[in-house]
Amino acid sequence: MTTFSVKFPHFSASIGLRDLVDEVGAEPPGGRLTVGDARIRDFLAEFSRRLLRPDLARRHPELGSLGFFLRKGELTRAVARLGDGAAGRRRAPRGLVLHFPPANVDTIFVYSWALSALAGNHNIVRISQRSAGAAEAVLEALNNALAGADPAVAQTQRMVTYPRDDDLTAALTAACDLRVLWGGDESVTALRRHPLRPLARELAFPDRSSFAAISVEGWRAASPHQRRTAVAGLANDLFWFDQAACSSPRTLCWVGDPDAVRAARAEFTGLLAQEVAARGQTVDPAMAMEKYVATYGLAATGAATRVTFAGTALAEVDLAGVAELQRGWLGAGTVCHVTVPSLAELAVAIRRKDQTLSHFGFAQADLDDFVTALAGRGLDRIVPFGQALTFAGVWDGLDLLHEFTRIITIAA
Repeated sequence: MTTFSVKFPHFSASIGLRDLVDEVGAEPPGGRLTVGDARIRDFLAEFSRRLLRPDLARRHPELGSLGFFLRKGELTRAVARLGDGAAGRRRAPRGLVLHFPPANVDTIFVYSWALSALAGNHNIVRISQRSAGAAEAVLEALNNALAGADPAVAQTQRMVTYPRDDDLTAALTAACDLRVLWGGDESVTALRRHPLRPLARELAFPDRSSFAAISVEGWRAASPHQRRTAVAGLANDLFWFDQAACSSPRTLCWVGDPDAVRAARAEFTGLLAQEVAARGQTVDPAMAMEKYVATYGLAATGAATRVTFAGTALAEVDLAGVAELQRGWLGAGTVCHVTVPSLAELAVAIRRKDQTLSHFGFAQADLDDFVTALAGRGLDRIVPFGQALTFAGVWDGLDLLHEFTRIITIAA
């Protein structure tokens, strides 16, 4: 029978299914975990400090956002927002939570797991055998943070890998109280073949698509420093995770008069090329070929009217219209441009599958009116350039810490 390779706590020998479930489900030393448990909070804070060390941040800049998210003060505020202790209401953990994170965004599992652990749950995280780079750095930091941690952390939390095995996945699913699925539509559908217990619940985060938008008026009103900062932020959104995350923008929508757009876009494109060059951003030959095939394929179908490349790192595509918003992955560093006269024109093209709109140059009132015009068509997040890939406790419209707990009502 296939066994699990444990990656946390500690890198250890394989373990069987029954031993894994029994160990992680046992009551820890010092008593069961509670919502906002200090033992977990202290461990996550130490883990955060390790992620924020300059040497690690230089090698994996995306881990800086994760470290910031897990700071002790942020965790305390997150727990406080639950409002536990209000008259007649208490929060309790859900129990055993099973996580299936995606392989293409190799740190997302930490956000999901950390919030679930903070909610007092025991957790099993199945890490893809294809994960590498930042994921390995995260596991090393987690294990190093165990040195001063309460034994309850190691007792109640497991991160494991195992080859694809439907029997093991079905058995884990049958043991959990909450299943969390991240990944493509096909992966989510395949995992849903395994039934949950009647009282168990599920959170699913399948394929999503995201865009960016610039107000031409806002761009023209911005200072040179603000423009460069916006371009640097968009560059992060484009190149982190190879532009394959659900919140990575695929199309950049220019909002305003077409003549004004042309002038603003020329400056923007020049600044973006400078930013990419200053970072020494490159893509490997396989990725470059992927981009050539994908972008010229759009031109062949009429979806694009023009394709240009600045080296291999940056590809720019002029779309035929707002109906051609690109939702599929076209390769890291691909910017599809389209011009619309107003955000209201963009709103009618949005679908339920669409998740994030990153933006620059819009006033709060503009964005509020845009959400009204959406009328529930889609989008769960509207954030400034540079924050598209910044994880938040509310994701895909769900408050995760709330979802990882249950409410007990008390009447005297």
